Amino acid sequence: MDILQLIQSNLLTPIVLFFIFGIVAARIKSDLKIPDAISEFLPIYLLAAIGLHGGIEMRNTGFETMLIPMLAAIGLSLLFTLNHYQILKRLGKFNLFDSYALASTYGAVGAVTFSVGLSFLKNQGVTSEGYLAAVLAVLEPVAFILAIFLTNMAVSKQIKNKKESVGKIGDSDSEIDLGLNETKTNLKQVLHESITGKAIVILLGSIVIGYIIGEEGFSSISIVFDELFTGAIVIFLIEMGIIAGQRLDDIKKVGVFLTAFAIIMPTFNGIIGVLVSTALGLSLGGAVMFGLLMASASFIAAPAVLRHAIPQAKPSLYITSALGITFPYNIIVLLPIMFMVSSIVHAEGTIDLFNYITEDLI
Repeated sequence: MDILQLIQSNLLTPIVLFFIFGIVAARIKSDLKIPDAISEFLPIYLLAAIGLHGGIEMRNTGFETMLIPMLAAIGLSLLFTLNHYQILKRLGKFNLFDSYALASTYGAVGAVTFSVGLSFLKNQGVTSEGYLAAVLAVLEPVAFILAIFLTNMAVSKQIKNKKESVGKIGDSDSEIDLGLNETKTNLKQVLHESITGKAIVILLGSIVIGYIIGEEGFSSISIVFDELFTGAIVIFLIEMGIIAGQRLDDIKKVGVFLTAFAIIMPTFNGIIGVLVSTALGLSLGGAVMFGLLMASASFIAAPAVLRHAIPQAKPSLYITSALGITFPYNIIVLLPIMFMVSSIVHAEGTIDLFNYITEDLI
């Protein structure tokens, strides 16, 4: 099956079709709306299901197995966030705050995208390393913390320069300090909010529970957290489609550069993620999911964190680009592309570069 056939096949899956259905419903201005109680419940359910499977996998494989992939994921996430900032600031000419907000949005991960990826692999009859759910939990706050830290550093430098430049005119330090307090973000507070947010708490808690109960304990609740998983994603994707459809008109506001960025960067990050994870020994499906972690953009956690962390940034930019452009592109086009790339590099006879290098060094 070539890439076009794979994309076409993916387009005809229930998840993608219901997402498109949500977009259509929004565009025809239907009053279709998922009840608020269900909208709040479904993300918790999906994260709990992912976490339980991840905890079980961690118990089966051991923590040491996931340590290297996790460190690699953290390193790539930080590197990509810095790269995003440079591209957005220098080439896109965005201001400091919008650049860091967008950079962290595309350096963070999307739990909904991760859920869709798991369903995609299931349709292909492929499994992945369950411990990647733990990597998902760790990566969630990493890009935000880096971006906020660097934003504070940049603001501090600006304030220092301002003090030096206006000191001769007689402006008081207290007035400048007031501006500093209004602009800088309390990193400790943001870190606390990121780690104790309901998404991270439910994911980490479910991982721990899954690790404790193992496969034997999970069997009694598998009908809820396994067999109903795809159906829950379908319902949630209707809402995501409605929201994305409502934001289609905003795409022209983000500009051509950001639209291109929202497609090109996830593709680059995702393929790099597939290649790196393959070199680290992850399976075909594991490499796809690792690549998806690198490619996804956060459109649920990002607004919640960045509205308080970098209030000067425009939410219309990072929400519209992540949800209106990157998310549909990732689940419709990029997932099949990464699956094809992973299939090629996992094909029989392909050189395992990581093992080749390590054996050569030994």
